[in-house]
Amino acid sequence: MNQALELSRLEQTIFYVMDKTIKSYRQFARQNIKRNDLDITIDQWLVLKTIKDNPEMTQNEISKRVFKDHASVTRIIEILVQRKYLTRSFNDLDRRRYKLELTELGKKIYNDLVPIIYANRKTALSDVSTSEIKMLEKILEKITKNCSQH
Repeated sequence: MNQALELSRLEQTIFYVMDKTIKSYRQFARQNIKRNDLDITIDQWLVLKTIKDNPEMTQNEISKRVFKDHASVTRIIEILVQRKYLTRSFNDLDRRRYKLELTELGKKIYNDLVPIIYANRKTALSDVSTSEIKMLEKILEKITKNCSQH
């Protein structure tokens, strides 16, 4: 097939389909969170979960884990602190770093979100077999590795 013709059909590229899928899932998840009257975004949830699961992680490490730039994570953390989902204090061992912890309100919203997140994933993955998921993961890991090497 002619490369120029192939490039003109964005909707037929795997990267277009992956982006469409991610955006569709995020919109679906956002609607379900909103439907439950929870005041948190998907990105805020990702940061909150990362901090809960990895309380000693630095802000740079959090940025890498959630695929966001440092400035975006700083803004998200600031919002989570303002909403009283997180507390921020100086790290006793390194005064240049902050210690981030979930507050009681942060733990509550986290616990309120868990069943919604599970339900979102269950709905999104219905009719997708475990073997299909494993194959997709392998393919995506290969693509990531290919892109990381160059």
